[in-house]
Amino acid sequence: MSSENTQADKVLQEEHLKDNLSRIKHKIVIISGKGGVGKSTVAVNLAYGLALQGKKVGILDVDIHGPSIAKMLGVENKRLEVSEDGVRAKPLKIVNNLYAITLASMLQNPDDPVIWRGPLKIGAIKQFLADINWPDLDYLVVDCPPGTGDEPLSAIQTIGNMDGAIIVSTPQDVALLDARKSIRFAEMLNVPVIGLVENMGSFSCPHCGEMIDIFKGTGVEKAAADFKLDILGSIPIDSNIVVTGDSGRPYIYDFGKTKGAEVMQEITKKVIAAVEK
Repeated sequence: MSSENTQADKVLQEEHLKDNLSRIKHKIVIISGKGGVGKSTVAVNLAYGLALQGKKVGILDVDIHGPSIAKMLGVENKRLEVSEDGVRAKPLKIVNNLYAITLASMLQNPDDPVIWRGPLKIGAIKQFLADINWPDLDYLVVDCPPGTGDEPLSAIQTIGNMDGAIIVSTPQDVALLDARKSIRFAEMLNVPVIGLVENMGSFSCPHCGEMIDIFKGTGVEKAAADFKLDILGSIPIDSNIVVTGDSGRPYIYDFGKTKGAEVMQEITKKVIAAVEK
């Protein structure tokens, strides 16, 4: 009897997965070869940017071991609620047309580490996509942990038919090695690369306004040239990005007149143009 129930549950999950994915118009994955490059910052602000353009957006955090999306969206202490069907949970509503799912909203204690091997992580990602009652979406933005391991692989394979990948990197030449691996990873999974985003590109001196290249190098430019890809934008270093990320506010909106926010707005428009062409 239990095996029959298990099989029925699997069939139902597959039906939910197929239904959810059929109601998402565009799916974008945000990846990076190494950590600390601001990938989640780009993912969050792209999601907000798309929402500001009138799109209905979902952001899915598949960083199982280090989920940061909840804090950056200001929903760190919110828990999932049961949806109208009385069975599945509904995603966290950030604003009227922005929704999110992250493991952080399911942990009892944010300080507890998630000590999971591959199969558990793969199962969780599938649950995020099938066992959550997602609304109809124009875009699903998937924020992955760094590297080319279980999480980005499972997310891409489970979703299928990805509209594209965005590679995030910093300028220094050593980042070229990681950016190239991310590009090849996307190519091997038949995911078109929408473009590269250079983060922490430069810093404007608050006293004289001179632009300073703290992270020197041309790694992103070299990777873009070698693989014939577009650089969607170069986001400068701005302390306000840190402030908004820590306080759960959208930098692209709260500091919309700054150089960094203008670059993020331009990145958003380029993504829309590339995906909806």
